[in-house]
Amino acid sequence: MKPVHLTLSVPFEKLPVGASRFWGNPDLPKGFKYPMYIDDEGDEFPYFFVCQINLAEVAPYDAGHLLPHEGLLSFFAKIDHYMGYCAATDCIGGSISSTDAVRVLYFPSLDGMDEVVLLDDDDNPFAPGELAIGYSHEVPPLSEEHMLFAPPAHRPWETWDAPYEDWLILFQVDSFYGMDFNLNFMDFGVLDFLISPADLRQHRFDRVRALVLST
Repeated sequence: MKPVHLTLSVPFEKLPVGASRFWGNPDLPKGFKYPMYIDDEGDEFPYFFVCQINLAEVAPYDAGHLLPHEGLLSFFAKIDHYMGYCAATDCIGGSISSTDAVRVLYFPSLDGMDEVVLLDDDDNPFAPGELAIGYSHEVPPLSEEHMLFAPPAHRPWETWDAPYEDWLILFQVDSFYGMDFNLNFMDFGVLDFLISPADLRQHRFDRVRALVLST
């Protein structure tokens, strides 16, 4: 399994619907509700949109044919705290989470999709500005460790805790910052989205779990 590295850049113009993007706003099918969750105090919050992967764009780098090669794979997570927003009380920690800590949505088709924009209390866009995504098997110099199928380089033990020993890192997000955000996972660690090999073979993404590993 060869890691696929993501390189991020500020786009020259707005990215089209269905394009790979980090931050910004997700593209969702018409009528599809933005993913929400109830925190441990009973309040409702939106999951933070992390990124969407256009599967046709990443297909040439998917050497093991592990992902579908059409459609969109979108990643959401309870990372408000790590972005500096402290309203929600839930937070992904250093133990493997339950399945409701993240949402990974697979849309087989891009037909009928629209950008869904969340606004804050002052009617301003809630999300950081969108970043374009490029893909590579080579590690870009001085780059963050954003990657699909990342090796467990940050894991301080030999395997994940039982019963997740053979689970794979579907997607890894590194701590980094930009002009309008600062993402810091516990002293510049990483967020790992974990998937079982059986679910990955079946392209089933509704049981993904997560944890934060700190450097």
